[in-house]
Amino acid sequence: MQKEMTQFNEMFKGSLSNNDGLLNNILQHILQRGGKRMRPILTLLVAKSLYYNNHGALYRNIVSVHDALTAQDKGVMNKSLHASCSLELLHTASLVHDDVVDQADERRGQPSVNASYNNRLAVLVGDYILSTSLYEVSLCHDDRMTSALARLGQTLSRGEVQQQQNISDTSFSIQAYYEVITQKTASLFEACCLLGALSVDAPQEDIDKVCEFGKNLGIIFQIRDDIFDYYDSKGIGKPTGNDMKEGKLTLPVLFVLNDTSSPCPTEITEIAKKVKRLSASEEEIRTLIKYTCDHGGINYARHAMEEYYKKCEDYIAKEVNNPKFAEAMTLYIQYVIGRDI
Repeated sequence: MQKEMTQFNEMFKGSLSNNDGLLNNILQHILQRGGKRMRPILTLLVAKSLYYNNHGALYRNIVSVHDALTAQDKGVMNKSLHASCSLELLHTASLVHDDVVDQADERRGQPSVNASYNNRLAVLVGDYILSTSLYEVSLCHDDRMTSALARLGQTLSRGEVQQQQNISDTSFSIQAYYEVITQKTASLFEACCLLGALSVDAPQEDIDKVCEFGKNLGIIFQIRDDIFDYYDSKGIGKPTGNDMKEGKLTLPVLFVLNDTSSPCPTEITEIAKKVKRLSASEEEIRTLIKYTCDHGGINYARHAMEEYYKKCEDYIAKEVNNPKFAEAMTLYIQYVIGRDI
């Protein structure tokens, strides 16, 4: 992926450059965060994999599939690059807006835009990045891809609203948790697979299967991210218990709250209710985190990840024809489930 990711980084940096002084300063502040670029890697990897699946007979002996793509159609990978750029821009815009909603002071270990400037500028710059995302996908000249990106924006926003609604709900629903993460996180990974597949005109059957793969992968990613909230680590970019400070109860604690084989003490249930009311103290949050870790919450969440991981493995085994891509995609999902940050 080195060649494609070099091209992506140049395109992404170019899309976040502007001659206006203040706007450019804020955009450069956002670019300094870096990031693992998990979503563009997935988009491009899916595009190359599915392209090879449908043209492999012609290029079975060519090591560099990028060269094969260039020989077949010089515009194919460029379309995939614009797709990956549009998705990363949309994701970036959503993070800028999320920090305003959550009143977050940090993002990936550096001050958030709203903390460094103010909420008004953060919202406006988030809107600018969102518009740039729409421009990038328009360069694909494919109405299906434009529609997919627009639907993704709707889904992400709907998930955020539902999450806020869940905070005011007094129940401890695991189903509601999965509904939120499916919309807020899994939908983005699914869209990466969808736009990657559309960019190489993959058959509908392939699109359906890879989208399911992407959704399962996104669920793993979010559960892993939620587990981080129960441990101290400066590398993660958010303090321990941050989700609970925002009124969010994630899978580990929801499991122990619903575990009929070992019912929670009233004290623990009351703390969970206070978390949802945004009235729990830091000491109470620490108590709830410790109880969750001691009573199988983390193990339950890890087991849930393993179940989705098996589904991802099954897709790769059955649907990815080229061993090089199979290995790359396996390494990708292994990183997602085992990552430390």
